[in-house]
This record gives sequence, C-alpha cells and structure tokens, in this order.
Amino acid sequence: MNTTKNTVAKKYTIWIWILSIAIPIAVAVLFTIRIPGVERLGFLPPIYASINALTALLLIVAVIMVRNGKLKIHENIMKTCIVLSVLFLVMYVAYHMTSDATPYGGEGALRYVYFFILISHIALSIGVIPFVLITYVRAITGNFPQHKKIARITFPLWLYVAITGVVVYLMISPYY
Repeated sequence: MNTTKNTVAKKYTIWIWILSIAIPIAVAVLFTIRIPGVERLGFLPPIYASINALTALLLIVAVIMVRNGKLKIHENIMKTCIVLSVLFLVMYVAYHMTSDATPYGGEGALRYVYFFILISHIALSIGVIPFVLITYVRAITGNFPQHKKIARITFPLWLYVAITGVVVYLMISPYY
C-alpha cells in the first residue's frame, strides 16, 4: 500500500513541476500576443481584483475552519480558492491580450512602494504555484502531517499574493 502511495505521489510531483514551470511561461508568452479584432476587455481588472479579495477572505476563513475541526468546509473552501485563482489567471491573461500595459503614474515614495509591491507580488505569484499544488496533493492523498507542514508556508504566501493583487489594482486603477 505504501508503494502505491509513493507511486501516486511521484506521478503528482511530475505534474506539479510541469505546471509550475509551464504556467508562468505560458503567461509570459501570452502577454506578447494581441488578439486582433477583439475589443479591449477593460471591464476585467475590477473583476479579477475582486476575485483576489474574495480569495484572500476565503483563505482566512479556511484556516479558521480547519482550526475548528470543520475539515469538509475547509476542503471545499480551498477547492474554491484554487478555482478562483485559475479564474483570476484566465481573466488576467485575457485582459492583457487585449490591452496595452498601463504605466503607473504615481510619483515620489509611493512609486517605489508600488513597484516593490508589484515585483514581490509577481515573484511570489509564480513561486506559490508549486506550494499550492503540493499542499493540495498532500491533502487529496491523505498525507495530512506533511500537508499541515507545507500549508504553514503556503498560506501566508498565497494570502500575500491575493492581498497584494488587490493593492496593485487599487494603486494602478486611477491610471487605466
């Protein structure tokens, strides 16, 4: 039985690394493509910023649920967070495939704060992918001690990415 779990875990590990590399590369490539004849999807940024806000809120609720022993609710909320993150990514890429980049117009110290938040948000949004996937796989394979161990790292990273996504939107939105 342990050999079967190890085989399943190895299969997932391969997919985790494939996705963790392929997703950022695909996003970077898609950013260079403009869809001809498609109108700018300017209505998407407030929607995907709201998705980030909802994800942040749900991540906090999920931690509360697991601490209160409500494991099924925790599981469902976490699955919802994954779906919301995928939905965010699809909308984000669609927006950027139909729109030119919006330069930040702020000045002074606020400009440095914005770029610090933006760069850390982008870097961690890439870095959190394998953490989320590993954490999820450890849960669905029943490896709860290891799930709990990595979730302690995944949670703050994912929460930071979700919150800073909203902050970046709020800081750039006057310049759209």
